[in-house]
Amino acid sequence: MIVSENSIQIRYDEVDKMGCVYHGNYAKFYHISRTELMRNIGLSDKDLEANGIFLPVIELNIKYIKPIYYDDQIIIKTVLQNIPSTRMVFSHEVRNKNNETINTAKSTVVFVNMETRRPMKAPDFIVNRIMLHFENQVIKSKKNEIRTYCINCNSSE
Repeated sequence: MIVSENSIQIRYDEVDKMGCVYHGNYAKFYHISRTELMRNIGLSDKDLEANGIFLPVIELNIKYIKPIYYDDQIIIKTVLQNIPSTRMVFSHEVRNKNNETINTAKSTVVFVNMETRRPMKAPDFIVNRIMLHFENQVIKSKKNEIRTYCINCNSSE
């Protein structure tokens, strides 16, 4: 399992008239956290596209528990639990400054060949990179106060 935590402060343009984060912005938060998890293990969107790979979201399920307000600080925890074959499934949890769970979600992306626009098997260089980080205990990045680490690294879950 690979875990990434990202800290975000809620901006004014992310709230609705009620002062709460607009529900559609959560997809953006998950995208940020998913992208940073991949970047921290050495797989950026730019690199994927240079290799002819898209990773479109094919499923997103969100459970809203509590609201978030303007200027709140949140932590988005994103987990990649499995070595991918054709898809990657990420679980997400958003917490507030009091460490209360705000919402949870699951997003699924699929590997797509950029030329054919058809699903494809995860390329070996991606699988190998992910496997390498499943074996590592700690990876740290200072950017955006992101922490990525591995739990049960020898597990194939």
